[in-house]
Amino acid sequence: MFTLGVAVTGPLRFDRIGLGQSNLTYLVRDQAERKWVLRRPPLGQLLASAHDVVREARILSALEATEVPVPRILGVTADAAVTDVPLVLMEFVDGLVVDRMPIADELAPRLRRDIGRSLPRTLAKIHAVDLKSVGLLDLASQHSYAQRQLRRWSMQWEKSKTRELPALDSLTRRLSAAVPSQRELTLVHGDFHLRNVITSYENGEVIAALDWELATLGDPLADMGTVLAYWPERGEAMGSDFAASTLDGFPCRDELAQIYLTETGRDPAALKFWHALGLWKIAVIAEGVRKRAIDEPQNRATAGTPTAARVSALVDKAHEIADDAGM
Repeated sequence: MFTLGVAVTGPLRFDRIGLGQSNLTYLVRDQAERKWVLRRPPLGQLLASAHDVVREARILSALEATEVPVPRILGVTADAAVTDVPLVLMEFVDGLVVDRMPIADELAPRLRRDIGRSLPRTLAKIHAVDLKSVGLLDLASQHSYAQRQLRRWSMQWEKSKTRELPALDSLTRRLSAAVPSQRELTLVHGDFHLRNVITSYENGEVIAALDWELATLGDPLADMGTVLAYWPERGEAMGSDFAASTLDGFPCRDELAQIYLTETGRDPAALKFWHALGLWKIAVIAEGVRKRAIDEPQNRATAGTPTAARVSALVDKAHEIADDAGM
């Protein structure tokens, strides 16, 4: 049940916000224009272990006393007398969300640069969290993260694919044969990218990292690989209608990687593997979004649904990265 008292004036208004097509997010407002954010699982039949908003709330609560910028959790309920699915209420963080091209187009190049450079620095904070002190040491398995990811997302692909895609199957085999040794274990966000953060209007610093449903314990370089996978550069056809990173001012992938490596002192040797795996995972996730939208149209976000062509483009780019890495 809800753990913190929240004063409310009059009836509440709920409006769907964000472009997320997994867990659903709503802006909640009362008659006094106070604001909160409510999260719930998507509609329709769900895959096992997916869309766990209660687990997500546990992670956010654990991070509240750390340097990681996250919204404060106000309450959680899974009481069948209140709701048919778990609900999580959190504070509303007022800031800039660069999740649409018109928003990115309006930003000054200097602010774009500051926002981009803040992403790897925020990842460094996430990966520096003392798991034992915040009570997250039991969050997930401590066995090989790469192998766990390959196993989990291969299963998700089999359950959610809308057609056969031999190129993805061959990419899975390439990645499985090239798994690097895991040298350390940290908190991993699992889906860290530009659309999943709130930044300051003034200086571009990340003031809230969002969407922690894929967070786990694993190799920190995996998160940096995800950032690179979501960061197309000019001339790359990634099949997406969101290519903010190609605009003047945003740093290139090499600069983002160098900021992270300088901040953390980590070895860059395995980064191309994680970049390719990040593209592979995004392709699997996009296919799952497609299937949920086909099965239940109410799950469609305003930004639309990933196309089959986009999934294929992600897989092709991952093969390109794998070729460059000699996998």
